Amino acid sequence: MNKKEYAIIVAGGKGTRMNSDVPKQFLPLHGKPILMHTLEAFYNYSSDIEIILVLPANDVDTWKNLCIQHSFSTPHHLTIGGSSRFQSVKNGLNSIENTSGLVAIHDGVRPLISTPIIDASFRIAAAHKSAVAAVRLKESIRVTTQDTTEAVDRSLYRLIQTPQTFDLEMIRSAYEIDEVPSLTDDASVAEKAGHKISLFEGSYENIKVTTPEDLIIAEALINRKNNG
Repeated sequence: MNKKEYAIIVAGGKGTRMNSDVPKQFLPLHGKPILMHTLEAFYNYSSDIEIILVLPANDVDTWKNLCIQHSFSTPHHLTIGGSSRFQSVKNGLNSIENTSGLVAIHDGVRPLISTPIIDASFRIAAAHKSAVAAVRLKESIRVTTQDTTEAVDRSLYRLIQTPQTFDLEMIRSAYEIDEVPSLTDDASVAEKAGHKISLFEGSYENIKVTTPEDLIIAEALINRKNNG
């Protein structure tokens, strides 16, 4: 019997690096807010998935108005976020009534996530209890200290993306640990709680839209996909 699948979409950005007064998840991309593309991607993967959207309390009315304006009907549940990403994810996890299942945790501003990657994340998490999307580095990297720099082997490193998908019971218990600044994503929380992390191949197209340049790239990628 397949486990119930959930997706927690975390969208608490402010748009600072976008030089915008509008939170970045609400900026238009190909005619509608970035966040709507993200939710649709998970619903297109499976209409049976339960989507939990975590938003700051101040953004809820804006989101509801945008849904009306764009006739947005993708099913989802709204949960109020916390003062940090850690607290927001924890709120999302605690809003799930079931005690078992698989949950993908995904950035609201990664709207180009594909069905094959979502599918892979759930399949791998079902087998290994964790599945974290990652890509290889394209460029050389150096480590810096106070007075010098040193080349390092880039093949040893990965850039981490979302979705980060887990056994629900495991990740929910992991989020009971105390929050510290080093816990920058869900994989670091699970690891800190004593769990091993399984990586799988993500996609360079699965960009996180945080700067004006990212928005231009995302628009180009969507246009290519639609014209392909």
